[in-house]
Amino acid sequence: MTEKTKEPGESKSVTTSSGLEIPVAYDARSLRDRGFDPARDLGDAGEFPFTRGVQPTMYRGRHWTMRQYAGFSTARESNERYRYLLERGTTGLSVAFDLPTQIGMDSDHPMARGEVGKVGVAIDSVEDMETLLDGLPLDRISVSMTINAPASILLAMVLVVAERRGIAWSKLNGTIQNDILKEYAARGTYIFPPKPSLRLVTDIFEFCSKEVPRWNTISVSGYHIREAGSTAVQEVAFTLANGLEYVRAAVARGLDVDSFAPRISFFFNAHNNLLEEVAKFRAARKLWAELMRERFAPKSPKSLALRFHAQTAGSTLTAQQPENNVVRVAYQALAAVLGGCQSLHTNSRDEALALPTEDSVRIALRTQQILAYEAGVTMTVDPLAGSYAVEALTLDIEREARALIARLDEMGGALAAIETGFVQGEIGDSAYKAQRAIEDHADVVVGVNEFAENEGLSLPILKIDEAVERDQVARLVEFRRQRDASTMQEPHRRALEELDRVAVGGDNLMPAIVEAVRRNSTVGEIVSTLTKTFGEHQDQGF
Repeated sequence: MTEKTKEPGESKSVTTSSGLEIPVAYDARSLRDRGFDPARDLGDAGEFPFTRGVQPTMYRGRHWTMRQYAGFSTARESNERYRYLLERGTTGLSVAFDLPTQIGMDSDHPMARGEVGKVGVAIDSVEDMETLLDGLPLDRISVSMTINAPASILLAMVLVVAERRGIAWSKLNGTIQNDILKEYAARGTYIFPPKPSLRLVTDIFEFCSKEVPRWNTISVSGYHIREAGSTAVQEVAFTLANGLEYVRAAVARGLDVDSFAPRISFFFNAHNNLLEEVAKFRAARKLWAELMRERFAPKSPKSLALRFHAQTAGSTLTAQQPENNVVRVAYQALAAVLGGCQSLHTNSRDEALALPTEDSVRIALRTQQILAYEAGVTMTVDPLAGSYAVEALTLDIEREARALIARLDEMGGALAAIETGFVQGEIGDSAYKAQRAIEDHADVVVGVNEFAENEGLSLPILKIDEAVERDQVARLVEFRRQRDASTMQEPHRRALEELDRVAVGGDNLMPAIVEAVRRNSTVGEIVSTLTKTFGEHQDQGF
């Protein structure tokens, strides 16, 4: 929120981060001026245009999935954290991988040194995945994985673990992020160039529609776009434009839109401005439904319904006075719930300092449970519907985002706009303006540029032992040694040769990747095989 001073004695002009001007008071005229039509712009929950929610009864039917994002150190330690969360009431798991895993490197790669197990869990082999998921009821819980470039490989590992336990793939429920376009624009954990990366995304759509029908095959992520510095309008526009790009690629492959679109999910940021965030979520649902109907004419209403996971805004957390982060997270989570999320992760108070401790994670989870069971916001569908402010902001965000998507269309779509650096430039400009507003004290960050105190570190923080990397590398070396000294060596070699053949050809890659995992190929070995054909993406430095 930014304030601009007018003439002395006049009220200040106030705008959101997206530049939407906020009047002193919204009223009925605010909606009339925007041409607001309740029948057209709202409808009923569970029906087009889904402004009010994707289910007719929303949280009266069931609460959102309380999905705490977690992963650190080794697969064994992360498994213990998952058990801790499940015992305390979390209803879905969300796996955080370390940086080497995210970019397809085994833990003993020279460039992985110093990063193993630091910002997430290290996964090199199906043996690691078995340890990570040990004792967890895969046929009864939802498992989400924040993984993109090597998403096909990590999904294959889950499938092989389920197979070894005798669990049918048709019973698995979960999500892979699998959103590679935002990696080029905002996050940076890419491996292959865009075109083969889109091939992998589409291969997953096709494979899962037949083999793993309950799996969400992509979580189109605006979260990282917002964390990189975008405005709320840009978050909606760039995210939905990426989603349209994936749908176009799949339809061009020959897939029926209704065979995969119902399993597309989205991932948004729950940021600071509560009313703007509620309006953002409602506008995103309405705009996606309209764009999908206009451009692809699906027959199933489920193909029009934008289902989304939300995470509170990590970039708003402060190392100064970290207890204040509990309050920030609570009202950001409230915005996500009032906006109708299907699942939610609440950040922990200490995440500006380190990975969260168990105590901090418990407070974050309890925040969701208090919202669900005490705050009363789940009693009725879309409780802020009809608010002059929320409805006006919903229309403003929808229209501004649609206009920005039209600009991307003129450039050839989201992929072309990323390749020219347009998207990166827009996000960078917004990030710069936001930082200047903080430095100029136009925007207040409590405890940072106002109400600061001289203080020492007041919270215990989690530290990753340096022995984690040494032990993970030793396990990986032994895993390969046992494989190569056994009857598995030849099947392993043949599986990678077949993967190479399929990569050169045009067949779906997922069956070959699953077979390579079955034959104990590591993440790095599979990536290296694909790189021979696909090459590696080189950032253009926009």
